[in-house]
Formats: sequence, structure tokens, C-alpha cells
Amino acid sequence: EVFKVLQVGPKVLLSVPTGACEDELGLQLKRKNSSVFTDSFDLKWRAELTSKKTSEVPLEFHVPCLFRRPSSQASQSVSVRRPFPLSHGTTTLGFIFQGGVIAAADTRASAGGLVACPAVHKITPIHSHLVVTSSGSGADCMLWERILIREIRLYQLRHKRRLSIRGTAKLLSFMLHPFKGTDVCVALTLCGWDKDDSLIYVCSDGARLQGDIFSVGSGSPYAYGVLDGSLRWSLSKEEAISLAREAVFRATHRDAYSGNNVDLFHVTAEGIKDGFYSDVKAQSLENA
Repeated sequence: EVFKVLQVGPKVLLSVPTGACEDELGLQLKRKNSSVFTDSFDLKWRAELTSKKTSEVPLEFHVPCLFRRPSSQASQSVSVRRPFPLSHGTTTLGFIFQGGVIAAADTRASAGGLVACPAVHKITPIHSHLVVTSSGSGADCMLWERILIREIRLYQLRHKRRLSIRGTAKLLSFMLHPFKGTDVCVALTLCGWDKDDSLIYVCSDGARLQGDIFSVGSGSPYAYGVLDGSLRWSLSKEEAISLAREAVFRATHRDAYSGNNVDLFHVTAEGIKDGFYSDVKAQSLENA
């Protein structure tokens, strides 16, 4: 009987009789391909098991693409309208004085008229000389703070030096800009010190502003009213801390979405000096 050789895959040859019917030939091809796939999968799986036994570091890993701009068709198909609008609210502030940089914020996380959590930390230490105040969507802020910490650490490992505050703000602005016009809601104020004290505001549309005083959130107009009347460059450390606490305290009494407690950090050339946590109720009793 005469046989002919068919190439099924890049390294697979199959010999079949010349007079074989197409159905029988298709069945043989199907069985052959499935066995080849199974063998290759088993070999790959065994290699992964061996690598896991010998080393804890995986041979392959995948990093999700977070910064790809979504297409218009994809965004229209994925977007889901919320059953009811959620109003975000908070009070965060930061200012520069002769003794360093002060960052303060309330601790209330709100979802519309609901107090979702009364003890949320809205000031996050990024490294020894930088803290970030966050306002906006809680999930978005936590995600981007973690991404920022990761990128700063990777930069330090690659270049053997820490990224400057201005460079950090520029990096964050470039990462957030592709999400302009989406539902991402992030407003971060970078309060830190490298060669000099720095205070930079970055929001989710990529805007980047540098100044000596910033207050962000629904309670910011009330905080600005206190800060503009008493802020001076020559403030002492105790006066600056008292002023920041007073500004957040007044905002919590006028803004329904701010309240509970006050977080406060002081950053100098030596790093993050102090972290304070005070109760708004205790503050109101002191001022009574």
C-alpha cells in the first residue's frame, strides 16, 4: 500500500494511506494535534513546577497596561451609569513656612450622604521626605499612590538616587493625563523636601501647579478663609501646626462631607519629623 507524508505542524509529520477518506484523515489529524498540544503543555507545566521548586522567582510575569488610553468604542461599551450620584467631599491642605512644610487633612470618607468610614488616612508617606494628601475617589487615590510609590522605588533602584519632588509631580502628571475626561477622580498634593521645600498639586486631568499654599476638597473654601488670615512665613513650628489644625477644624464644622479627626504631618530637610492625630470633638471643647 502506498503512503504519503503530510506536514501537520512545524515539527510534526503524519503518514497516511493514499486512498484514505477525508473523514478518517481529519480524525487522525485531530487526535495527533491534541496529543502534540498535550505533550507540549505537560512539558511546559513540568518545567514551571521544576522552576518553582528550585527558585521562588517566576520565569515569566506580566505587568498590566494601566496607562493605555481606552478607545471610544471600548469606553462606550464598558461604561455603566451609576444608580445614583455619589458626591465626593474632603478637606486637605498644605503650606510652606520657615520651618518646613505642613500637610493636614480630615479623616472622613463619605459616599453621598453616608459616612463610609470615620478614620481614613488621607495623608500617605511616599518616602522619608515626601507625603501626599489625597482627595477624590478613595479607590482611585489609593491605586495611584501605590503606583507612585512603586515608580519612585524603581527609579531609585535604577539610578541610585531618589527622584526629586518636581520630577515626581511631572511623572504623576504624565501618568494621569491619558485618563483626562474619564471617571478617574484623583487630586494629590505633594508636600516634601529635596533641595528645598516643595508643594505641588496634581489632579487627574494632568494639571500640575506649584505654590506656597494649597487646599483641596469640598471644605477648601473654609480652610482658605482661616489660612489667608493667619498664614505667615515667620510662623514657628507650634504656630504652624496649630494653624493647620484650626483650618481643618473650621472646615469640618461648615462642610458636611468633612469631619471626625485631623491628620497632620511636618516635613523638613531632615525628613518627616512628626505625625499628629487629633480629635475634632476635643478641638471643639478646647475652643468652647
